[in-house]
Amino acid sequence: MAIRDILTVPDPLLKQVSKPVDAVDEALRALMDDMLETMYAAPGIGLAAIQIGVPQRVIVMDLARGDEERAPRYFVNPEITWRSEETQPYEEGCLSVPEIYDEVERPARVKLRYLDYNGQPVEEEAEGVFAVCIQHEMDHLDGVLFIDHLSRLKRERAVQKVKKAAKAA
Repeated sequence: MAIRDILTVPDPLLKQVSKPVDAVDEALRALMDDMLETMYAAPGIGLAAIQIGVPQRVIVMDLARGDEERAPRYFVNPEITWRSEETQPYEEGCLSVPEIYDEVERPARVKLRYLDYNGQPVEEEAEGVFAVCIQHEMDHLDGVLFIDHLSRLKRERAVQKVKKAAKAA
């Protein structure tokens, strides 16, 4: 396992649409293990493969808080099959847009289907933080960042802040 570099805005790769995965094999599991280690080190609760420069439809997530035991989740080729009409705002942040947080309105519940770490098909419903996180990460797979849901002014300010912080580092 290895910690990989996380791309930050305005890297053009973050706007790329990721390709479906052909098979869940040892190489893909090694990628997911690296992604999980990278996410924990950041620290974050979700990471899409494109955020480490790999344009594949793969997400890792762990919503365990504080002292809770780690509960890693793996999503290969995830698809949202249903969205609730009810929406809810949630303050989001992103490892690719460091130190920027803002409220995004998303469907409160979604149903999704995906392949797990072993390539087994899974269908489930998500709500709360899980629904927010899976939608946020799936946006990455389509080249969309959470700041793309904000006004143009807020988005431009966020990108400038990240650029300025990167220069200072």
